[in-house]
Amino acid sequence: MQALIEREGHSAVAESIRVVLARLRQEIGNRQVDEKSLDLALGGLFAAVERQLRQSLGYSLLPLVNATGVILHTNLGRAPLVAAALDHIRATASAYSNLEFDLATGERGKRDVHVDRLFRKLLDNTLPSCARLDSREPALSLSKGRLSLRGSEQAISTAISTIVVNNNAAAVLLALNSLAEGGEVIVSRGELVEIGGSFRIPDVMSKSNATLREVGTTNRTRIADYERAINDRTRLLLRVHRSNFEITGFTEQPELDELVALARNRNLPLMEDLGSGALFDLRSVGINGEAGVLDGLRAGVDIVTYSGDKLLGGPQAGLISGRADLVARMRSNSLFRALRVDKLTYAALEATLLAYVKRDHDAVPVLRMMRLSKDEIARRAEKIVSAVESARLKLELLDGESVIGGGAAPSAVLPTRLIALTHIDLSADELSARLRANNPPVIARVEDGRVLLDLRTVFLEQDAVVVEALNSVP
Repeated sequence: MQALIEREGHSAVAESIRVVLARLRQEIGNRQVDEKSLDLALGGLFAAVERQLRQSLGYSLLPLVNATGVILHTNLGRAPLVAAALDHIRATASAYSNLEFDLATGERGKRDVHVDRLFRKLLDNTLPSCARLDSREPALSLSKGRLSLRGSEQAISTAISTIVVNNNAAAVLLALNSLAEGGEVIVSRGELVEIGGSFRIPDVMSKSNATLREVGTTNRTRIADYERAINDRTRLLLRVHRSNFEITGFTEQPELDELVALARNRNLPLMEDLGSGALFDLRSVGINGEAGVLDGLRAGVDIVTYSGDKLLGGPQAGLISGRADLVARMRSNSLFRALRVDKLTYAALEATLLAYVKRDHDAVPVLRMMRLSKDEIARRAEKIVSAVESARLKLELLDGESVIGGGAAPSAVLPTRLIALTHIDLSADELSARLRANNPPVIARVEDGRVLLDLRTVFLEQDAVVVEALNSVP
């Protein structure tokens, strides 16, 4: 043990010895180890201590192979990062950086400038021409105590600003607290969602010190319901993406342009919580009905909140984009400092946004996965099947469907080709457990007594890992 102590330290080795001996005593007490096998167990003591030490000193957070076909799998870390993000994180994290330092003036700067400039490139030029105000004329007029827009303008300001907090729940909390504290927020009953981790819109509303004003019914809400609910305490109209469920059948909800018109007419901000916001046109990959960030801003929504690690394909973050004057109120809120993100998140987000600015969509892993065709996946699946040599493992190819996941496009599916696995001796659950025990773990789906592998979410360089894992199954 002395060499082990010199290499790993006395404290860590001693703790591993205690764990191994406690386990051995328990096995003896449970008659799992008898007198005949005790010598064998003691003879393997050093190897057991070494294994325990590796386990205790190793990383708990591990890379793995996602063969589930769920692109934004929340339990598996959602969006993998752009390759350039890893380089940018390494470069800025391994040295000092200008996180809050203005290189031009030599004075203290603001950390959000690093991504706000890129968001402006992506968002500013998408506003409709009617939203662009002529600075030579007054944009607002005051008549009978009411503030109104000139002519048919659909936005108070052309300037779009974006700030970053640690996740979308934080973004919603900050926006509600900044814009509606002490007042009422009107939202449809059909949009009072709960998503993973018991995140509920009414609870966040309560924490923001805003009062929830429910309108309509679960399945039907009309614009007149919003209009009747507006009163002197109303501070905000809120529209919420339904995330991981849909309401179908006898349903109704106002069109976005109706809400925009009502908000403008009553001089109220309109906020849209997209949850999983896309900067990419999902219709190009056959996904319809999923609103993107640009859709809301084009329509005249004042504030949009969305996630960084979902359809955007970046790091975990909550993003708030919209009217610069409203975003400035959020930036000056003391909650912003409590919820802000660090230099690693900014580095990863900056690299992700640069891929969008360059229109290099295939550099973003989640977008590349969505763009994969069924034929491309089928060719890779055939190669894997032909490379597996196990006589006890039966493999066949089936048509199937991949899903977006992460609370995005709950009804959207992408056609794929699946590898279905069955084993002569092992059940589907046992076979799935063997794959999870691989190094690295391979995570699959279990359906109808079979293990299913969907290569849409498997990186091309991981195909060899899948083959090795399948060949290692006894």
